[in-house]
This record gives sequence, C-alpha cells and structure tokens, in this order.
Amino acid sequence: MNTPAHLIFGAAAFAKPDRPFVTAAAIAGGLLPDLSLYLLVGWAMLVQGIDARTIFGDLYFSPAWQGIFAVDNSIPLWGAGLALALWLRAPVLLAFAGSGLLHLVFDFALHHDDARRHFWPLSDWVFQSPVSYWDGSHYGNIVGPLEIAACLVLCVALWRRFRSLAARGLIVAAAVAEAAPGLMFAMMFAGQ
Repeated sequence: MNTPAHLIFGAAAFAKPDRPFVTAAAIAGGLLPDLSLYLLVGWAMLVQGIDARTIFGDLYFSPAWQGIFAVDNSIPLWGAGLALALWLRAPVLLAFAGSGLLHLVFDFALHHDDARRHFWPLSDWVFQSPVSYWDGSHYGNIVGPLEIAACLVLCVALWRRFRSLAARGLIVAAAVAEAAPGLMFAMMFAGQ
C-alpha cells in the first residue's frame, strides 16, 4: 500500500478525537515502517545525486537497505511492542504498535517483487505475495483502485469522527495524497 493509505487505515483503526496523543501515535505507527525508505531515498537523491532508476533498481534491493527494512518491518518486533502495550494497558503504545502491525499486515499481503523480511530476526524468509498494490502483472490494476476507494471511504468516516478544522484539514490532505497519483496516472494512460 502507499504510505498515505497506511496512515489512513491506522488512523481509522486507532485514532481517537478526544485523545490527541493516541491519534498522533496511530499516525506515527502507520508511518514508521516506511520512514527509513524515505530517508534513504532522500539521502541518495538529494545528497548523493543518485538517479531514481539506480535507487529503485539496485539500492532498494541491496543487502544494506534490505537489512534496515528488515528491522522496521519486523512483525516480531512490532508484535512485542503490541504485547507490551496490552500488558501495560498503555493506549498510546497500543495505537502506535497496532497501527504499525496493521501496516505490516497490508505490506505482507500486497508486495510481490519488493517484499521484505517481515519475520526478522527469527527468519530471513521473504513472502512474495501473488498480489501487488501497484504492479499490474500482479493485479495492481485492480488492487490500486480498490485501495484508493477504501481510503476515501475511511476518510469520510474519519471526517465524521473528527470535528476540528485542523483534523479535517489533515484528513483532506491524506485523501488527496492517496488519490491524486492514481487518478493522474489513470488519466494519463486512459485509452492506451
């Protein structure tokens, strides 16, 4: 799934209008498994001047990058965080770890060639799902629009749940960030 989708799903599952720290933790948990990718790509492009083709064709799959992704995409580590949150009865940690695990469940199910080692440090096994959220040769042309539709429905639910102008502004921004790229590509390649 796209990162905005992870944020939307995490917020829909765990955010609470009357609990700003819980809401912030839900958003942070939805973001953290992808954060290293953004930092690595940003450093490679902006500081090192490496082109996108090399980044996503070579560096993404390098042992160094995959080693970093194994840590922040580890279901056992996030699961331990969730177990700790439940044991401590800590709502902020529960929202954080729950949203992070939700992110990983969707990534596990929707990544094919770009799948990660979700069971590190217990295993280096990589599950290559037969379904991809973006790759048309693995049903991305079906899953992508379904992802956008589900996110827009969840944004409506979040809009109804959250009444503040700031929260609603963030909901609209998340909806646009999720839907705009897919709609632009659909319009650009319509009729081809």
